[in-house]
Amino acid sequence: MGLVTSRLSRLECRSKPLRDRDALLLDRYEALFGNTRVVEVSATIVETATELRSRYGFRSPDSIHLATAIEARADVFLTGDALLARCAEIRVSVLIPTP
Repeated sequence: MGLVTSRLSRLECRSKPLRDRDALLLDRYEALFGNTRVVEVSATIVETATELRSRYGFRSPDSIHLATAIEARADVFLTGDALLARCAEIRVSVLIPTP
């Protein structure tokens, strides 16, 4: 299937490098998003995100990311946030940063 993400990820990833005028990091994100299926935030995704937010108390952006993966039928949701592993609707893999 390849990588899939929400349109919201593009906003989150690019904001700081744009503010910092970090062209190298922006180029890296462009390459990543060029190889990723970017899904628009649909009414269905918003409804699923609302249910996840209500059920688990996740922040709205996290709920949207999870709902996008669920609606896209992703095999796994990759995150650095261990709290999101509570989501039972999709397999969540928590990435541990290496020192």
